[in-house]
Amino acid sequence: MPSAVVSFGRVAVMGTVAVLLVIAGVWASWGSAQYVMLTKGRERGTVEVTACADGVCSGPFTPGSAGSVARDRVELADSVAVAKGETYAVVLKPQDAEAVRSGPAGVLYAWVPMGGALLLASVVVAGGLRRTRVAWVLAGAGAVLVTAAFVAV
Repeated sequence: MPSAVVSFGRVAVMGTVAVLLVIAGVWASWGSAQYVMLTKGRERGTVEVTACADGVCSGPFTPGSAGSVARDRVELADSVAVAKGETYAVVLKPQDAEAVRSGPAGVLYAWVPMGGALLLASVVVAGGLRRTRVAWVLAGAGAVLVTAAFVAV
């Protein structure tokens, strides 16, 4: 009887941890992904990066969609995928001077936290739930997502 209770407790706790990891990955990704994936009615255009400092790159915004307004300066998160002097397709966040990369590279880059969460959840599923096939599927999906984002960006 006690081993059945311990086994059930292990499955319940590890299952909860795995689900929370995946939910956290979706939550972290959706902050940027919503702007990249749901672009209808949003300002779209390009940014030519002219300066990068303190984790932020900036440059002038050239509108590319109806209703977009040119701006002297918008900010884009500085990452390995952003370089000074380059031009990037972006979507502007509403009521903000912050831009998010758009297109396939932007979508994949926005979902990188989800890929990391899938990789972490696979370890929990394999070790805590002892479901190796499910763990391999989660790890494969996470690795494909992170690798695709790396290649696209």
